[in-house]
Amino acid sequence: MTTDQWNPVDDYLGELLLGPDEILAETLAASEAAGLPSIAVAPNQGKLLNLLARVRGARTILEIGTLGGYSTIWLARALPEDGRMISLEYDARHAEVARANLARAGLDHVAEVRTGAALDLLPRIEKEPGAGPFDLVFIDADKVNNAAYVEWALRLSRPGSVIVVDNVVRGGAVVDAGSGDPAVVGTRRMFDLVAREPRLDATAFQTVGAKGWDGLLVALVTA
Repeated sequence: MTTDQWNPVDDYLGELLLGPDEILAETLAASEAAGLPSIAVAPNQGKLLNLLARVRGARTILEIGTLGGYSTIWLARALPEDGRMISLEYDARHAEVARANLARAGLDHVAEVRTGAALDLLPRIEKEPGAGPFDLVFIDADKVNNAAYVEWALRLSRPGSVIVVDNVVRGGAVVDAGSGDPAVVGTRRMFDLVAREPRLDATAFQTVGAKGWDGLLVALVTA
């Protein structure tokens, strides 16, 4: 099996179940024009995030890793008019592009992008009145800090919250205990944390498609 086979399946599913979306297409185009890396979630993965938020009935969402705001838009669309989403982005240029994309989508009234290192911003959010707890946390930032991000997601959530972590299979490299790749090491530390954390009930699954071979972790906060 190769991407030559995976990609047409993604296209088929997207055309059949998602259909065209001018705003999302413009978001990707604006991100590409600004020189952002083409690493946003695939359309069917974005829809999965949207459905998870809606099934949860999320009113508050935290995203760690904004990029150009593609996944941010999918998630923000699941919120009610009085909902709130905070997305954290390290790169100021990426954040600028994401804010413009959110404004074009008419979602800047519910979703805001904050710029800086997430591990610096998260303690401030914890102290901010009314900022949390969050009903859903989506983690899609630097993989080295995945375990720390999950720890913060727990601190900023409540029983019933959902935590989603992207890119957890790393093209199969996650099984290599001797890997020197910092992203693999960080992801394995995250899995170890989740496995021993009694407040989390989790699963993970592999995905193939337009984004290659990777996967997602989905965890429910139980206590």
